[in-house]
Amino acid sequence: MLWYTTPAADWEREALPLGSGALGVMVFGTLASERLQFNEKTLWTGGPGSAQGYDFGNWRAPRPGAIAAVQEEIDTETRIGPEAVAGRLGQPRVGFGAYQTFGDLQLDVPGAPTTTPDSYRRALDLGEAVATVTYTHQQVGGQREFFVSHPDRVIVGRLAADRPGAVTCTVRYTSPRTDFTATSAGDRITVRGELADNGMAFEAQLRVGHRGGALTANADGTLTVTDADSAWFVLAAGTDYADTYPDYRGDDPHAKVTQTVDDAFGKGYATLRARHVADHRALFDRVALDIRAAVPDVPTDRLLAGYTGGTSATDRALEALFFQYGRYLLIASSRPGSLPANLQGVWNQSTSPPWSADYHVNINLQMNYWLAEAANLAETTAPYDRFVEAMRAPGRRTAKEMFGSRGWVVHNETNPYGFTGVHNWATSFWFPEAAAWLTTQLYEHYRFGGSTDYLRTTAYPAMKEAAEFWLDNLRTDPRDGTLVVTPSYSPEHGDFTAGAAMSQQIVHDLFTNTLEAARILGDVPEFRAQLTDTLDKLDPGLRIGSWGQLQEWKADLDGPTDDHRHVSHLFGLHPGRQIEPGSRWADAAKVSLTARGDGGTGWSKAWKINFWARLRDGDHAHKMLGEQLKSSTLPNLWDTHPPFQIDGNFGATSGVVEMLLQSQYDVIEVLPALPSSWPDGSVRGLRARGGATVDIDWEAGRPTRIALTASRSRELTVRSGLLRGGEVKFKAVAGRKYAWGARTGAS
Repeated sequence: MLWYTTPAADWEREALPLGSGALGVMVFGTLASERLQFNEKTLWTGGPGSAQGYDFGNWRAPRPGAIAAVQEEIDTETRIGPEAVAGRLGQPRVGFGAYQTFGDLQLDVPGAPTTTPDSYRRALDLGEAVATVTYTHQQVGGQREFFVSHPDRVIVGRLAADRPGAVTCTVRYTSPRTDFTATSAGDRITVRGELADNGMAFEAQLRVGHRGGALTANADGTLTVTDADSAWFVLAAGTDYADTYPDYRGDDPHAKVTQTVDDAFGKGYATLRARHVADHRALFDRVALDIRAAVPDVPTDRLLAGYTGGTSATDRALEALFFQYGRYLLIASSRPGSLPANLQGVWNQSTSPPWSADYHVNINLQMNYWLAEAANLAETTAPYDRFVEAMRAPGRRTAKEMFGSRGWVVHNETNPYGFTGVHNWATSFWFPEAAAWLTTQLYEHYRFGGSTDYLRTTAYPAMKEAAEFWLDNLRTDPRDGTLVVTPSYSPEHGDFTAGAAMSQQIVHDLFTNTLEAARILGDVPEFRAQLTDTLDKLDPGLRIGSWGQLQEWKADLDGPTDDHRHVSHLFGLHPGRQIEPGSRWADAAKVSLTARGDGGTGWSKAWKINFWARLRDGDHAHKMLGEQLKSSTLPNLWDTHPPFQIDGNFGATSGVVEMLLQSQYDVIEVLPALPSSWPDGSVRGLRARGGATVDIDWEAGRPTRIALTASRSRELTVRSGLLRGGEVKFKAVAGRKYAWGARTGAS
């Protein structure tokens, strides 16, 4: 539960988020005029039809030999500055667009208090995904309740009072744009418009119900409820966007929005609420973390302000809340039938948000889904899968036109319109490894769930095409004869070189995963042999430098005082599996990570939680969690870069899971990085690769009980100090539960 004693005065820092994947709303809790800022995730400027024009980021004229010339210069000079490369391979971005706010729903309440009463409470129940506002004014208790229903695809709200006839309010729509009309008739407000930039049609409809009193449709497009016992509304919204290349347009939204709002309104408030809560709890309640935290009767903003990163029960309460908040936010911003979570999840109040609230694919979109499988929210990855699939067609064109190769590619960032080419921001325009990295999540979904049908139809086609791109584009390094990515750029850091560590590690990860999948599915021997041969010749991206560090570049260019927020060369440690704990590569990674320090932006600190957990240093992982909470978390517990960027929330939740359970090497490791500040506790419902749900109890830093439920029939290995010999290997049967205890050893 997040709760506060004052209304929100700031959208980014204080308002409370609700969402259903496609729809998002921010609740302010302001009394005289409740503000509900809302979004529909496909409302984007740019793309085909944009007034700026649109080229998918592909070169507007052929540049024969441009990439080869850069490669040859790197072979000779070893390094080229990013500005020079951007001048030769980049171009100004046109028609990229930006995610848009749909607008605000305002609930004007005459007679509401102008100052906040002592009785005021604004809260977000993570378990029910319901936001509430309660207060007493002039001996009348007021209650407001809001939620966003995934099963019914609507935003829902209700105003009530404990005195009959005490609810009067006017409902109105506002927007920072002027591209709409808002009309009211009967119990309905209809908002209709087209974005000026690209002509995208959008529509929202709202219907109001009430008990007692009267409802009036006003000439200014508003609705007024007068002297009711309670009033409630449903709101549906949509656009004519479709994720189909190359036009990205579908049906006019009117018919679907009308049917959605009418179907929902016909169910009634109580039914809508019950359906919503049941749907949300089916996901959220799968995982419970108990780290013996005394839940204090303290508002969340004060709990955050008093956080020390120490061992107190109140600190643990905030850490547990922050963990579950990440799960809550993923459920709210990524459900089937919507686009995936973007840089801000689903929430945006602006017409020109930071970084367009787009999809950065040099870590950020991938980080959004790090928690999904292990934190038992696999269903939330369906939008990610569909987004990757939709990117392949434009990505093939970019691969062919820019590189003259097979496969598909995408660079540093993309949008809902298949932007797979380049722009010209020197330090973040070139990252053709992104497609390979995006496929890692697809293969992870298979590794956790085990569906060969999913592997065959969804994951493997994207993986194979990404691998074909790199089979065509790797180049022999004249320095040592290995195959390297060139030109190669370690994200937002340093110069262009050949064979930067992250580039090599990502391609190594792709080839390793694709070869495994090819063997599972029985793909043709010739392709498997080509992957095997190329892997043997591939520079692995692992080198130890002069001061014991894991090198970020193939040459020893790292500086021991460099504290850059990107630690890209540790990809092989996390989210990859190339660097195993206890190896000399892991030791070198620790040297690099220590040198980079504990600072950075919010998402950077979140990544470091995962790094330290993979290095089996739970105390340092916990320290990074503390650093994120102390200096990179806003009062509403959103992560801040700054500004707000949701990947830090998701990355932190992933990091907590990594402290408690790891399985990247096909061994289920129990409490691999438990911090000393969590000496006693339990966790229920975490998922492990191989198809297992795991519950763990621990005391004095040691496990006392492990329970595992298998979802697949296969051999599993569990590793823990609780087990005789430290490890047990057994043939699990789907649906059967296995348990081991401190006293019994096994059962």
